[in-house]
Amino acid sequence: MSEWQKVFSAFESYKAEIVKDVLENHGLNPVIINKQDSSYSNFGQFEVHVSADEVIKSLNIIENDINFG
Repeated sequence: MSEWQKVFSAFESYKAEIVKDVLENHGLNPVIINKQDSSYSNFGQFEVHVSADEVIKSLNIIENDINFG
């Protein structure tokens, strides 16, 4: 996955799913990588990755269109 880059991470899977869905709605192809420990669910994060050429567009969308506050 060297050509994929992380654009978002969260401890909650639903946040990563929301980001993935929003990015897909903008025509991008994100993937979620589950980095949580399989034995202890409170260690690790869910990461959203996109291809290298989609990073800037993805970061702009996440910053401007998604608010978890």
